[in-house]
Amino acid sequence: MTQMKEALKGNITDEIKSVAETEGIDVQNIIKGLASGRIVIPKNINGKSRPVGIGKGLKTKINANIGSSSELEKVEWEVEKAKVAVKYGADTIMDLSTGPEYEKVLKAIIETVNVPIGTVPIYEAGITASNTKGAVVNMDGDDMLRAIENQAKAGVDFVTVHCGITMDLINKVKNSNRIMGIVSRGGSFLAAWILKNQEENPLFKNYDYILEIAEEYDVTLSLGDGLRPGCLHDASDVPQIQELVTLGELVGKARDKGVQVMVEGPGHVPINQIKANIDIQKTICKDAPFYVLGPLVTDLAPGYDHITSAIGGAIAAASGADFLCYVTPAEHLAIPNIDDVKEGVIASKIAAEAGDIAKGVNGAWEREVEMAVARKNFDWQKQFELAFDEEKPTKCRERKHISEQDMCTMCGEFCALRLVRDNI
Repeated sequence: MTQMKEALKGNITDEIKSVAETEGIDVQNIIKGLASGRIVIPKNINGKSRPVGIGKGLKTKINANIGSSSELEKVEWEVEKAKVAVKYGADTIMDLSTGPEYEKVLKAIIETVNVPIGTVPIYEAGITASNTKGAVVNMDGDDMLRAIENQAKAGVDFVTVHCGITMDLINKVKNSNRIMGIVSRGGSFLAAWILKNQEENPLFKNYDYILEIAEEYDVTLSLGDGLRPGCLHDASDVPQIQELVTLGELVGKARDKGVQVMVEGPGHVPINQIKANIDIQKTICKDAPFYVLGPLVTDLAPGYDHITSAIGGAIAAASGADFLCYVTPAEHLAIPNIDDVKEGVIASKIAAEAGDIAKGVNGAWEREVEMAVARKNFDWQKQFELAFDEEKPTKCRERKHISEQDMCTMCGEFCALRLVRDNI
């Protein structure tokens, strides 16, 4: 029985109750959101994760991507990155491993952290085909579906499935004026397969079977945007929007089966197009939770893409996005290290908080007021406790010994707060 089906019956599950308590809102609001598909609680029946609610009226959530590759694989390193991501506020972890020991990485992460875990099963199918059949494009539909079921059995809470890529869309991309083409790795696996085999996407053709797997294990489907823009030039083009239309139809089918579903979005998007992208998705996909990567608002900041994505993420969250996938300083350059993961999570936390303030999400404004009072009172310890990263401001404060607590070295004796306080 899925969380959505329980909600449709009006049943208050332990997961529903937990999310209501965490969010500080009435349990009936969670039930209504789940029943309508506007909220999801990714929680595999075989999983060990704590319940996390994603969707309308809830705090904007943050995902951290980690994972090994064939070029760099250390199981213990990925586990440490997962722990650091959760420590600094990641609500979920996605394991995107494609190295030889990808199964060990996933198992270790599931056993180590207690947040919902997501994967992209097409990676498993591609790796297996590459090892046993000579190339990724030699996988078949059964390989793809088997990978989804394997991930579900392993206890994964949500899976990205690129069901919206079709033969027609691949032809449109070929004939478009895109610069970057297809930048989604999972999307490229399927596009290459379609081009080689001249057959329709097996994930699109067998979507009903995917729904059966998701229903059995209560795995939340995250409908992947395989044609997301990889640069500002490609944003909001016909292939991107047409894929979104297909995903909207698939959202409806999932809800009819009582399967939890959310939709993934771009990508690289100019600031002036972000709100429109959110509005279009919410309309076409019937208010399904929207999960966006960034979005990155300029392509000119390699090494600083955690900042470009935080700018876009704040606007996206304020405009209605529900779930932000972090971007690290290593984006487009290398596998992120532990410091990159920390910086990416904190940047995304900043974006989520800014969005939650704009949306009036429960608790966001109160935290801001609490920080303001602490600053007024020169309560440094309280400021550090409220900060997304307690360590950095603490070290900054300790750079130079200050004899008086009610000042810092920026203004010293000419502190504006002190001057007004001492003379009024």
